[in-house]
Amino acid sequence: MKKRVLQLVLLLAISILMTSCYTLTFSVGRGATRGDVVTEKNHYLIGGLVPLRTCDPARMAGGAANYTVTIQHTFIDGFLAALTGGIYTPNTVTVER
Repeated sequence: MKKRVLQLVLLLAISILMTSCYTLTFSVGRGATRGDVVTEKNHYLIGGLVPLRTCDPARMAGGAANYTVTIQHTFIDGFLAALTGGIYTPNTVTVER
């Protein structure tokens, strides 16, 4: 009985930890045309409430008029957030020109 409860708790914990990956994509102008990719990290504290360092997608695009921005909370970002108990929560920003 104890083993069954432990398995259920473990399964529940894993399912909660795996639900936080997300991706947000938007285009500026006509979107990416050349295929140049620049990736940086946003750094936040306390579940994203306190920004330490955030990326500027326009600067990352290097003055291009057409580019695509993808902001994602990857598995590694979620792992770091889980490891620190939600104190440090990064996300990844990718700009494609």
